[in-house]
Amino acid sequence: MTPDIRPYLPCDHDAVVALVVGIQRDEFGIPITAEEQPDLLDIPRHYQQGRGNFWVARDTEEIVGTIGLLDIGQGDAALRKMFVAPSHRGAPHRAGSALLATCLDWSRRHHFTRVILGTTEQFQAAHRFYEKAGFRPILPGDLPAHFPRMRLDTRFYWISPQEEGRAAPTDQADGATS
Repeated sequence: MTPDIRPYLPCDHDAVVALVVGIQRDEFGIPITAEEQPDLLDIPRHYQQGRGNFWVARDTEEIVGTIGLLDIGQGDAALRKMFVAPSHRGAPHRAGSALLATCLDWSRRHHFTRVILGTTEQFQAAHRFYEKAGFRPILPGDLPAHFPRMRLDTRFYWISPQEEGRAAPTDQADGATS
């Protein structure tokens, strides 16, 4: 069963921080803390501004996934903080696919021309997930100057949410991280 997707609420804060930092540190061995991620500590101020937003995936009352869309201006948005609990990646839950579909639908309805994301080399499943969803690689030198690069990001992708016929991610890579 696909988890419920809804916009972030302040009561989600502790669960979102635990999920994101837990995956970053425990699953991928990235030495990072919540304090080093100001956007994670104040989601409404960072994501729920302009045309941006932040969503959570919930299975009953448990937060099992996140995705953020940062309005960076000039018609562009940055996709950030896409994390899904291992238990909810792929079939039968497909939480990552549901989160990404929600984010891209919002992007279309709010007339973004481009959604750009950065990820790390070690997130190989994320690369496959984004590529199956229709994201195309973009070289770091081709990123717009207004795209806020994260310290650990080395691989970048973009998509035009207005494009029709994009592929829907459906494999085990569901639950990419960005």
